[in-house]
Amino acid sequence: MGRVYNFSAGPAILPEEVLKEAQAELLDYKGSGMSIMESSHRGKEYDAIHTEAIANVTKLLNLSDDYAVLFLQGGASMQFAMIPMNLVQDGQVGDYTNSGAWASKAIKEAKIQGCCNVVADTSKETPARMPLPGEIKVSDNSAYLHITSNETIGGIQWKTFPEVSVPLVADMSSDILSRPMNVAQFGLIYAGAQKNLGPSGVTLVIMRKDLAERVKDTVPTMLRYSTHIDNNSLYNTPPCFSIYILALATRWLLAKGGLEAMEAQNRAKAAKIYDLIDSSDFFKGTAAPEFRSDMNVTFRLPTEELEAQFIAEAGKQSMKGLKGHRSVGGVRASIYNAFPPAGVDVLVDFMKDFAAKNG
Repeated sequence: MGRVYNFSAGPAILPEEVLKEAQAELLDYKGSGMSIMESSHRGKEYDAIHTEAIANVTKLLNLSDDYAVLFLQGGASMQFAMIPMNLVQDGQVGDYTNSGAWASKAIKEAKIQGCCNVVADTSKETPARMPLPGEIKVSDNSAYLHITSNETIGGIQWKTFPEVSVPLVADMSSDILSRPMNVAQFGLIYAGAQKNLGPSGVTLVIMRKDLAERVKDTVPTMLRYSTHIDNNSLYNTPPCFSIYILALATRWLLAKGGLEAMEAQNRAKAAKIYDLIDSSDFFKGTAAPEFRSDMNVTFRLPTEELEAQFIAEAGKQSMKGLKGHRSVGGVRASIYNAFPPAGVDVLVDFMKDFAAKNG
């Protein structure tokens, strides 16, 4: 079977150039006689990959020396717990905005730590939206404000980030490196790799180094950011192959023109689908227009039966992963950095044809 158009929300599509390079190097990496998956994380071959991955992220985001680039494990779900454990000191709380399913998961873990205050909640609103700046008021004893930059299930995205007097912490798992941003506005950014960065298994954390000093002595060694900063993410064996793919993916991003070029392409891809939805009486978007995600386009059809038919027929035409999340149903087209513009054109043509036949 040939390559399909993979609209999955994650693990998601990777650049074909990256997959081909990994394939070519799978058995014999750079003449070492072994795969990078078999190589020591202390060896020179892996050291070069690790160094490049950090350098690529640093260049793409124009990071200052105030920030550390970390490669951790446990996905964003581990960060939900690590953040309050490391950043909240006695007498403080972590402030959270609740914008949907993933923000709710972060809040749940912070509540287990006993230090969570929800300062804005739009999670149940229809159409889905992010909180407005005027709806957010940080606590007097706030350690940070946590946001989820893009909600994959609701199909909504922060277009401008809130400006607050405390460190801003963001789960950017589904839109990291999809657009330029001012990292100096943030204290900590984290992202599971499996949407825009590479395969699952590695979590990128970008952290202001001084925040790592807040950690209490009671936090286990492996769960301290300071441990991983001090050891360059090599305190224990890292997910070497996932970091290798991340290095290739960020190299690909740089070759494509960086985040400015990627933002222009991502916006153009999303606009084609949204324009069709807005001009149609058949398709209905589920996100408030001012917060529509460039990564995850969510919409409904007149009936659930038509949605099932739409997804099935799309699958027969090499378009996979269009089924909406099980918690909300509908249709979701995830069009991350690596998703080709040609695939969006195929989807739009299919949508037009399907509406004409079934509307």
